[in-house]
Amino acid sequence: MTGFPHSTSALIANTTVHDVRSDRNGQLYRIFIYRPDAHPPEQGWPVLYMTDGNAVIGTAVDVMRAQANYPSGTNVGHGVIVTIGYPQDAAYDPLRRSWDLGPPPGQTYPPFFENSPEVRTGGADEFLNFIVEQVRPMVEASFPIDQHRQALFGHSFGGLFVLYSLFTRPSAFTTWIAASPSIYWENRAIDRFYEPFATNPRTRYNAELFLSCGEYETDKLAPFQVGAGDESERLAQKKITLNDVHALDMMERLNNLPARPIRVRFEVHPGENHMSLLPVAVNRAIQNAFAIRKL
Repeated sequence: MTGFPHSTSALIANTTVHDVRSDRNGQLYRIFIYRPDAHPPEQGWPVLYMTDGNAVIGTAVDVMRAQANYPSGTNVGHGVIVTIGYPQDAAYDPLRRSWDLGPPPGQTYPPFFENSPEVRTGGADEFLNFIVEQVRPMVEASFPIDQHRQALFGHSFGGLFVLYSLFTRPSAFTTWIAASPSIYWENRAIDRFYEPFATNPRTRYNAELFLSCGEYETDKLAPFQVGAGDESERLAQKKITLNDVHALDMMERLNNLPARPIRVRFEVHPGENHMSLLPVAVNRAIQNAFAIRKL
């Protein structure tokens, strides 16, 4: 038996890749942009911006291609997807994402690996400015974009970044999607940004926030974790992260604000853990960002 006679690299349909250097911190980012293979609507395309671009772009495009061509059955229309990642083949750059997605002022932690730099958090404001003030104008110069349908998605630290962005720049997007947001991080540092937002909300009318977590991010262990050697450590960590408890609390606080400046929903995805939730959350992000009929 012989091997394949010829091979080519697989490409993501209708997707281009651009390496862009930030005017803020001088770092190089890899921007993935999916454009529908169709004529844009009169008002322009809705757009979804996503953090952890390397990890989500393939799933996001496949979800869009599978559903947008059948709008009456899926309630999903066509739109532009922009994911922000790093110039590498790996799904994540743990060091850089810790800085980019962590709310300021942040802290310093031991290196992830031996002989590597210390881990710093606190660069979320720089990163948000890069997306809003540098990437978005490039997107809008390249494609007709609907200014009233702009969404932001993040998972885990990315979900925390979505909340930070909502609380500090509430008019930047109309749909906010925070999957498994690390609300507990650094003793709930996000709360210092929630308070000014809650007392003086400036969000767009009809803005929406979608919160979620996996079933095994609650106080339940996944079946494969029950009886494992690290069972007790995992149970102890769950009492700290409390992803479902913190998300529910956030939903209730926001939904009880005077004049309801933003509508918040929360869902738990059965059978999913913190990482397996990602493709499910990407699917829900596409469904929420590009919904034809708002529910």
